[in-house]
Amino acid sequence: MRRITPRLTLAALLTVGLVGTGATAHASPKPADDDIATQLKAIRGVTLTTDTVLPEVPDQHYYELTFKQAVDHRHPSKGTFEQRIRILHKSVNRPVVLFATGYDLYTPPYYRSEPTKLLDADQIAVEQRYFTPSRPEPTDWSKLNIWQAATDHHVIVQALKKIYKGKWISTGGSKGGMTSVYHHRFYPRDVDGTVAYVAPNNPDKWDNKPYDRFFDTVGTPECRAKLEGVQQEALDRREEFEKLIAAQLAASGMHLTTLGSIDKSFEVTVIDFRWGWWQYNLESECANVPDRTASTQTLFDYIDANVPFLGNTDENLAEFVPYYYQAATQLGEPDPSTAYLKGLHYPQGLDTSRTFIPKSIRVPGFDYGAMPDIDHWVKSKGSHLMFLYGGNDPWGTKPFRLGPGTKDSYWYSVAGQRHSGSLMSVLPAAQKDEAVGALLRWAGLPAQGAPAAKRLVAPVDGYDPLLDKRARL
Repeated sequence: MRRITPRLTLAALLTVGLVGTGATAHASPKPADDDIATQLKAIRGVTLTTDTVLPEVPDQHYYELTFKQAVDHRHPSKGTFEQRIRILHKSVNRPVVLFATGYDLYTPPYYRSEPTKLLDADQIAVEQRYFTPSRPEPTDWSKLNIWQAATDHHVIVQALKKIYKGKWISTGGSKGGMTSVYHHRFYPRDVDGTVAYVAPNNPDKWDNKPYDRFFDTVGTPECRAKLEGVQQEALDRREEFEKLIAAQLAASGMHLTTLGSIDKSFEVTVIDFRWGWWQYNLESECANVPDRTASTQTLFDYIDANVPFLGNTDENLAEFVPYYYQAATQLGEPDPSTAYLKGLHYPQGLDTSRTFIPKSIRVPGFDYGAMPDIDHWVKSKGSHLMFLYGGNDPWGTKPFRLGPGTKDSYWYSVAGQRHSGSLMSVLPAAQKDEAVGALLRWAGLPAQGAPAAKRLVAPVDGYDPLLDKRARL
């Protein structure tokens, strides 16, 4: 498995007491950069946990805090949880980038998204609800949906706009990109623009033909044959591979209770290998793919480097249960054909999100209206949206598309590129100028041309969280 309602107005939130319990800023004088910590601590429901300067970004002060959020924004009296946030602060008068991780705060604290670097902006990174430690206890999983998560972001924006007076841009990559679009759909006035990187869009969860076409045409026939050969050979050497997994498992002390057996874990890992390879690698790296005649250890190590065999242990799956729950209930998931592995694996159907959710969690039926609603909004009413995709990224097979009602929005696909959160930097020159110009305009900054674009190709840390080969969408 690849890892990846009516709107409440601010007045309504005030009426039910949510802003009062979770995120109302007390009246304060005009913000000053030397008292940000004081102002953050003055927000009701905020706990400031870190106040420091990071050596990697010495020109931006680093704050980590938690927001007290309602578990159910429609019934805020029914419990709260603490949601983690990271702020890289530069100036209250700079643009603000709201960075949706879509998962936990897995990135290094100094990581700055591409729009943050381009705009020389403040950055507010938000951990997605139900990813630990931002999870209510006890956990009511029915309150994990896209509207509740979007309202978390809305509450944060409304509170922090008391401090940060610049234009707001939301962004995120992959599931974070999806999250930023959902927030923009439900609360379009919260931000002045959204830049969504490699964000899948699945309004028809049963339509898997696009994925089959992708894998039939991506790259060269020789590269496709090499990758499929590795999978076929691994499945043909099942017993040898499972002995190696058993040794890994014993050495790690981890468990496979959720999946139930080494055999099932081996199966889904090998099936995911082709997808994971294109997600993380450029076609030029196909030269490094071992021939199917290679030793079992060589094949094992190569698959493990791209899709870890221990990724399906209870301990590693625990981090991603909220993603699987959302995929099973609203987001949908890809299910490309495995006909090329016929006779070598179990019948298709094992590699689905429900396989990875502990049996103790009740999973309701799929919400077939959630994704079509988002898709319709983007095409009919969306505005100030920018979508960027990698041409060789399987997650871009079913992308968001602009429609006749979409306004002031942009869509790019970069030929040959993988699943990355730094795609603006590799756009062709004319498209880069267009994209940079649109973003600067949304952020209320003058067109800066080359000086602004230079910040895209010289990241302070060189880190792209979507390419860290951890098991996430």
